[in-house]
Amino acid sequence: MDAILGDDPLVFIGLTCVLFGGAGFMMGQAIARTWRPPVQILLYGLGLTLFNRFLVYALFDGDALSIVGFVVDALVICLLAFLAYRIASVHRITAQYPWLYERAGLFGWREKGADRLD
Repeated sequence: MDAILGDDPLVFIGLTCVLFGGAGFMMGQAIARTWRPPVQILLYGLGLTLFNRFLVYALFDGDALSIVGFVVDALVICLLAFLAYRIASVHRITAQYPWLYERAGLFGWREKGADRLD
């Protein structure tokens, strides 16, 4: 497992999933609230991943140059950021245009009256 993650599994859960995953979640919300395109999640997510790998190396003596570990960390951080982006986008659209759209689950919206067939 250390070879895949590039560090101890507890370090991965604590640092990558909880700390940097939470930062990625907040990043996704902030990008959605400011109407920025989702491609910025990748750019900012890679920056968070670089800092995550540095802290894994500096604090826990992990492998800083683990390509697989970098990719796994980037996937976790960016996935949580995209999840938050979508949730915040749905909330933003339905709150700003309540006469046009209504929520259709956690990740989607629909036009009001679109479920009725005349």
